[in-house]
Amino acid sequence: MAAVLELGQRRELFVDDLLIDRLDGTRQQLHAPELRGYVLNVQPPHENACTACYNLIGDGDGGLFLYYRGFYPIGVNYADHHEQQTCNVLLSYDGVHFHRPSLGLFEGASDDAPGVAQNTIWQGYEAHNFCAFVDENPAIDPAARFKAVGGGGHDRLFGFQSDDGLRWDRVQEDPLQIKGAFDSVNVPMWDGHVGCYRLFSRYFEEIDGQRIRAIQSCTSEDFINWSEPVPHQYADGVPLEQFYTNATVACPGAEHILLSFPMRFLPNRNLDTEGMDYPGEGLSDAVFMSSRDGVQWDRRFRQAWLRPGRDPRNWTHRNQTTAVGIIDTGDSEWSMYVSQHYGWNDNHLRRVTVRPWGFASVRADDHGEALTPPLTFDGAELHLNYATSAAGSVRVEIQDGDGKPLPGYGLDDAQHLFGDEIDDVARWTSDSDVSSLIGRTVRLRVVLEDADLFSLRFG
Repeated sequence: MAAVLELGQRRELFVDDLLIDRLDGTRQQLHAPELRGYVLNVQPPHENACTACYNLIGDGDGGLFLYYRGFYPIGVNYADHHEQQTCNVLLSYDGVHFHRPSLGLFEGASDDAPGVAQNTIWQGYEAHNFCAFVDENPAIDPAARFKAVGGGGHDRLFGFQSDDGLRWDRVQEDPLQIKGAFDSVNVPMWDGHVGCYRLFSRYFEEIDGQRIRAIQSCTSEDFINWSEPVPHQYADGVPLEQFYTNATVACPGAEHILLSFPMRFLPNRNLDTEGMDYPGEGLSDAVFMSSRDGVQWDRRFRQAWLRPGRDPRNWTHRNQTTAVGIIDTGDSEWSMYVSQHYGWNDNHLRRVTVRPWGFASVRADDHGEALTPPLTFDGAELHLNYATSAAGSVRVEIQDGDGKPLPGYGLDDAQHLFGDEIDDVARWTSDSDVSSLIGRTVRLRVVLEDADLFSLRFG
C-alpha cells in the first residue's frame, strides 16, 4: 500500500500531485487571473517608464502598504546603482483604491523636480528593488516587526527593519552575506510553517556560455546569518527558461504551500518598440509554479499564467510582472497586481483577481474521476471548493484504504453538488458527518461531470 498521507485539517490545493493517485477522464487545469482596473498610473516627475518592483503587505492597522520603485534616472550610466532612486509607498484600505500619502519624510521633496516625493520612504541604491514583509516571528522585537531587503549588483543585498513600515533603518551597515546577482525583486519572508526566514533571489546560471536568469533560495534563523543559496530544482524534462522575478508567497490559508509567479523572459524575441521611453530587448509573460519545501518546484503547468494579450504595449520587455502579495478583497475574490506598459510613458500597475485557492483544479469536461492516495484526516465534515455547469455535478465516495466503498459513503449515497462554491460541504444520504472516520485510513473518489474541483479540507 502507498504511504498514508496525514491530512489533518489542512487545506490542500490541486496545484501538484499530492492528492492525486489516479485521474480517469479528468486533467489538472491552470486558471488565469481576471483583469480589473488600474491602481497606479505613473505621475512624473517622481515616477516614470521604469517605475516597478511592486510588493504589498498589511500595515498592521487594517490597511495596506504598496511599495514600489518610484524614480529611476533613465538615461544615466549605471542607473541601477544610482543613489537618486526612490522607494515610494501607496496606501489602501480595500486593495482596490490606492492613494499617495503625504509623509514628508524627506526634506526638499518637490512636486516639480525628479527624485524624492511626499510618499518616498527610502532614497538610494537600495530603493532599486526594495521588498518588504511583516515579520510574524513570535520572538521578534516589535521595533523590527517590518523587514525588507534592497539593493542590486553582485553580492550586495542589504537588510532593513522598521517599527511602522514607513521609517526604515539597515539591520547592519554591511550587505547581507549572501551570494547572488540580486538585480531583480528579491523576496524575503518569515515562514511560520517551518519556523525560519526565507529569501528567494536572483542569480545567473552559466549554461553553454550563456548567462541564464534563475531563482535561488536560502534560509536564516535571525535574518542576519543566511545559509548557502540553493538553486531551484525542477523535475526531469522541464525546459530551461529565464525567470526574471519570482513573486513568491505562502498561500493564504494553506501556508505550507509556496506559490510563485515568475516573470518569464525571452531576451531574443522582439516586436515594435518605437516610441518607448525606455526601449529594450525581449518579451515576457507570467507563469505559475508551486513548492512544499522552497527548493523542489512543481512546473507541471508550462503555459503562461498571464499572457500579454491584445495590448501591443504589453508585447515589450519586462511586462506582465506580478507584484509580491495576495490580498483578500472580499466577495470571494483575491486580488493580485501586475505591472504593464513598462518602458512606456503610460506605465501602470493593474489589479487582477483570482478565485480563493483556485489557481488550479481537477477538471472534467464531460465525466471523469480523481482518486486520492490513502489518507487520514481530523474533522467532522469534508469542505469542497468547486464550480460546475448548470448540468454538471461533483460527488465524493469515501473508500477504505483498499479501495472498497464504506457503508453510507458510497457513490450511490453521495449527493450531487452543483453550483459555484468556495466552501461547500460534501453530503451523503444520511448527512455530512464524517467524524466516525477520523484517524481511519481512507481514500476519496471524486466523480466530476462538467466541473472543476479546486481545493478541499476537513474541518
